Amino acid sequence: MSVTSLQFADKEGYLSQIEKITHSHTLRKAESLCKLLRYLADHALTQPDVPLKEYQIATEVFGRPENFDPQIDSAIRVQAGRLRLKLLDYYSHEGLTDPIMVEMPNGGYALSFHHRETLVPVAVPALTRFPLPVESPKPRKIARRWIVAVTGLSLALGGALAAIVALSIALNSARARQQSEAAVPVALRGFWNQFASNPDAPLVIFSNAAFVGRPETGMRYLDPARDSHDLILDHYTGVGEVLAVHELDRIFNLLDRPIELKRGSLFTLDEAKKSDLIFVGSPAENLALLDLPGSQDFVFKRLDSGPHKGELGIVNVHPEPGQPPIFYPSDSSQPLTEDYAIVALVGGLNPARHVLILAGTTTIGTQAAVEYVCARYSVEELLRRLAAPAGDEVKPFEALLRVKVTRGVPVGTQLVAVRHRKQ
Repeated sequence: MSVTSLQFADKEGYLSQIEKITHSHTLRKAESLCKLLRYLADHALTQPDVPLKEYQIATEVFGRPENFDPQIDSAIRVQAGRLRLKLLDYYSHEGLTDPIMVEMPNGGYALSFHHRETLVPVAVPALTRFPLPVESPKPRKIARRWIVAVTGLSLALGGALAAIVALSIALNSARARQQSEAAVPVALRGFWNQFASNPDAPLVIFSNAAFVGRPETGMRYLDPARDSHDLILDHYTGVGEVLAVHELDRIFNLLDRPIELKRGSLFTLDEAKKSDLIFVGSPAENLALLDLPGSQDFVFKRLDSGPHKGELGIVNVHPEPGQPPIFYPSDSSQPLTEDYAIVALVGGLNPARHVLILAGTTTIGTQAAVEYVCARYSVEELLRRLAAPAGDEVKPFEALLRVKVTRGVPVGTQLVAVRHRKQ
């Protein structure tokens, strides 16, 4: 029975179930998700006919400012997606026998409460009656027969209960898989399937450029011609890379697949032969890309002349009519307002594996590239431009993105050009 009306016959029971879930092993360390779950439950039980808005959740639950814009900031949708997965996980394991189920259907933020249907009891064989012999047996023999009968009955009952539990686990697991698959739009599943379908987790290699100096006295990129390799600091990465990895983790959680992380300076060519690879960051900072086949149509290059001398740009190797030969971000002497990034699916050292490059000329562009391939509508746009048949594996390509930036945040991404690569 699904509870959707104003009349809640078991409101206290539903609230008790919410508390049980928030104190479970699945959720007890996720304070933000527990807070969100309690808020959604209170709203569902007190105002079931009033739909919740992202803005309301953002400001009342997570303390976001009044100028919060859900069209720009996807944080609430991300948190809701994580909560859906946590609820599925809870009811597949710890809450397997709970009489009350709590769900958050896709497409909104309204909780629903369900009472599990009572399991049909399994018929247990009646106790066998042993006819009394003409001669009364010795007491010890009678007792032995009763022990055998009771033992057999106990084994039959235990087997029946084990079968019920196994069937319940299988049904709940199948239901969880179906709901998880339904939560992933078709376009996203089609784009990422080649990375999520292999038995081994894809390797996400994020950039961590080689610096010299110290944060307190000043840092700069390593100059191999004049700097000693003994002074290298290679444990820094950009804000965009951090947020990008979080977004990739969200997508692969929806696909029910793990990812493995590796910082660029520790990546080896042996790993390139064994794993599917997702590079986060340009070859200017993700130096591992320099040792592998990379992009061919849109190539990162540090400019050696002109007003952007010394800055990183993207060379348009085969410009089409009306396109410039080089794309570069806004002037480095001014706040960043525009960046460019690439999304490239290329061949690797192992033809049986896939390599995806997600990189901008700055860390903000890198973040935008990852967010572009993790959002339903933008992936649908990309697949349309690629003319990729539904259900088919996406073929190698390179795409160029223009990124609008406001106060260090990518607020708009435009697909500028797409190139198909030769196999």
